[in-house]
Amino acid sequence: MTTAATAKGRRADISLSADEARRIALRAQGLLGAPDRRAGVRGVLRRLGAVQLDTISVLARSHELVPYARLGAVGRDAVESAYWTPRPAGGTAEPPHGFEYWSHAACVLPIEEWPLFAFRRRAFRARGHRWHVMKDPDGSCAAVRDRLKADGPLTATELGGAKKGGPWWDWSETKIAVEWLLDTGEVVCTERRGWKRVYDLAERAVPDALFHDDLDDAACIRRLVAQAGAAMGVATRADLADYHRLKADQVDAALEGSGLVPVDVAGWAAPAWADPAALEAESTARGQRHRTTLLSPFDSLIWDRPRTERIFGFTHRLEAYVPKPKRVHGYFAMPLLAGGRLVGRVDPARDGRTLVARQVSLAGTGAVAPMARALREAAEWVGCDDVRVERCDDTRLGEALRTALTA
Repeated sequence: MTTAATAKGRRADISLSADEARRIALRAQGLLGAPDRRAGVRGVLRRLGAVQLDTISVLARSHELVPYARLGAVGRDAVESAYWTPRPAGGTAEPPHGFEYWSHAACVLPIEEWPLFAFRRRAFRARGHRWHVMKDPDGSCAAVRDRLKADGPLTATELGGAKKGGPWWDWSETKIAVEWLLDTGEVVCTERRGWKRVYDLAERAVPDALFHDDLDDAACIRRLVAQAGAAMGVATRADLADYHRLKADQVDAALEGSGLVPVDVAGWAAPAWADPAALEAESTARGQRHRTTLLSPFDSLIWDRPRTERIFGFTHRLEAYVPKPKRVHGYFAMPLLAGGRLVGRVDPARDGRTLVARQVSLAGTGAVAPMARALREAAEWVGCDDVRVERCDDTRLGEALRTALTA
């Protein structure tokens, strides 16, 4: 690190090299240094501030892959119990650890962040609807409230059905109503059951100390910007906005009070801000261990594609929704993180008790051993006994990988 740099009229007292910025980002995301196993999956959730949910399940669902990448082969039941807190109807339950809401996308969030999303709940109320419009808003919402009060927590199916019978987006009036109440904060999801949201009244499920919307919009956004900055370590304004899907002008207004400090990063065209604790950790760290792992495309280290390209020089796109003939790297290509860099990717699948690497790309011979290690670890984690490589974009590297897997 060097000091006293100036960029675009904004004084930055610290300049970072590209390698320093990369290490800071990895450490902030829990992928450099010893993992905090005592804090476990809940610690990962609190550190990241948001873990994205997605319906795709290949090796596992993305919200399982995120703690796996940081902690190793943590039990999958332990992952679910760390996120979700079942709330039996008529019974008592421990306070929830997390809740589901709109952040970067649909995400699991630490329950401590409930007050911070008051600005978004107010914005939904002011807008009056999200995707669907109810035929009888007052009556439909009242019916959902009454059912949850009497019989909750309930899934949409238990409330009366999620769909009218058509495509997935053809929601029933009940589904529209309960999702609207979730958007606006009257209802909360603190549990998924068989991948279905379980809805409960927020006033019953959210701990009293957190169940309030008295933070004004500026305070909510300032604290979310600070949280995003801590989770990324170092970030541009666009990075900070993308983490919780804030607007650029909201970030601008929040930066001064966020506690983040201006920095310049070599090779970054845009000004950046860093978390002081992340800067301190970089200045004192020596010889920390890099994690070798496969990353979900929805992992917060790489979910922002421009940031991924800027930090790692790695272009990655999710191709699950690309027609099969047009895919370059495969349906659910997972980047390989090794030595603090992204050095390959694999499109995995399962065939019985065999993990199938349907398509592999490697940056060079140095990526062969890390890919073999990552594939073996992933296979063991999901209960597979063998790994089979189908295709590699470099025949020579593909043969080397097959040899390494059998060694």
